[in-house]
Amino acid sequence: MAPVTTPTTNSLPIALDHLITRSVERAGGWIGFDRFMALALYAPGLGYYANTSAKFGHMPSSGSDFVTAPELTPMFGHTLAVQVLEALEKTGTDTVWEFGAGSGALAVQLLHALGEMGRSDVRYRIVDLSGTLRERQQQALAGHAGRVEWLGELPEAMQGVVVGNEVLDAMPVQLLARVKGAWFERGVVRNPAGDGWTWADRSTELRPPVEVTGGHDYLTEVHPQAQAFIATLADRLEKGAAFLIDYGFPESEYYHPQRHMGTVMCHRGHQADGDPLSEVGYKDITAHVDFTGIAVAGQEAGLSVLGYTSQARFLLNCGMLGLMERGTVGQRGMAARLIHEHEMGELFKVVGFAVGEPWDAVGFAEGDRSHTL
Repeated sequence: MAPVTTPTTNSLPIALDHLITRSVERAGGWIGFDRFMALALYAPGLGYYANTSAKFGHMPSSGSDFVTAPELTPMFGHTLAVQVLEALEKTGTDTVWEFGAGSGALAVQLLHALGEMGRSDVRYRIVDLSGTLRERQQQALAGHAGRVEWLGELPEAMQGVVVGNEVLDAMPVQLLARVKGAWFERGVVRNPAGDGWTWADRSTELRPPVEVTGGHDYLTEVHPQAQAFIATLADRLEKGAAFLIDYGFPESEYYHPQRHMGTVMCHRGHQADGDPLSEVGYKDITAHVDFTGIAVAGQEAGLSVLGYTSQARFLLNCGMLGLMERGTVGQRGMAARLIHEHEMGELFKVVGFAVGEPWDAVGFAEGDRSHTL
């Protein structure tokens, strides 16, 4: 088991470094990248999503690392509310469940829009592992006190409409590397110099879900945790629907022979890099979503697929243009980033699920790509 890249130096929070070191030692000197990613992001009080850094914001000057659609413009939540309202009515439920609610911006937007649509009775439940983000969410949602409840884990049973914006991409992934025709799982070991982490490969029986043609070296990810989350959600959701928005591809694109460097990416200070082993705990680590795997996991667990399309088409179906026409020039410019193909409109996708029989959901009325999954 030899290192496969030049060791990297790091500027690690000391406590997180020690925690990961102990985990590696207990595992015999090597851990899979999924375990490393989980600790780097979610170790209580230490991981990126569990510490007090700003994370969400428009500009680096705010101390933030990236911006998500709800932070760009409230039109995102107000448009999504059209689909949420339809789903609440179709399923006969009265609760919205948001996973990974970030700054709380989407919750504020959805509650405000639903209230304008005559549904001020809707309850809101946030499931978030981050205590520091929960504090920020509670401040943002102070005007909706009494309607919002926070949970630290998925309840045993739930009814309502689930929303998740950029949740799946932050779920830990396993790395698979094909080197000179042989497949390995790429994991993490302590840098022999003792000042950080480096990559190391182990033989594995794991394979991508589809054959990757060609004999060239190839790096990719598999997503057992995201798929297990969907299966668990399907098991707990007794009545309702779910809409998940994230960047990714169907498996035919995800595992394309030309996509040979994988999709793992990090974000800090609104800059992106491909080195998750440096500045651990100080930056976000993500991977694109295999939407075929997500859809299959949902179907195998008993959910119906309502549709799958680009974020642009979904928002246009839900009336984004009408909102933009009523906005200022600046507001229209921000909203345009959500639907322009070269911005977030094409890379981001939306998949919808329902418990029981599906219906013709408004968000997938035109441009449904379910046939590509």
